[in-house]
Amino acid sequence: MNNSNLIAIQAKLRLKTTDEGGRQSGIKTGYRPNHVFEYDGDGKLLSTYIGEISFEKDWIQLGAEEIVTVKFLSGQSIEKYLNTGTKWWIHEGLKVVGEAEILRV
Repeated sequence: MNNSNLIAIQAKLRLKTTDEGGRQSGIKTGYRPNHVFEYDGDGKLLSTYIGEISFEKDWIQLGAEEIVTVKFLSGQSIEKYLNTGTKWWIHEGLKVVGEAEILRV
């Protein structure tokens, strides 16, 4: 993937625990979930974006909050959401497994 086609942001990520409806295990760097910035009035996803999450540690455990880098492909109409303080949800399909907040674009 050409780095000139990527938008990198720094974010604070928290993974839900299994008891909260999250994953069964933590994540490794390179994890590529769906990122959801907006739902409609009925709670349906308006659109999802693919972004790769990377970090320095070996794993991020469930329930943990960590600072991560997320790289999104540019040109997928995501730029309007990428502002400091914006919060979004991390999905695997329709299942919400975490949430994040942009710290720096």
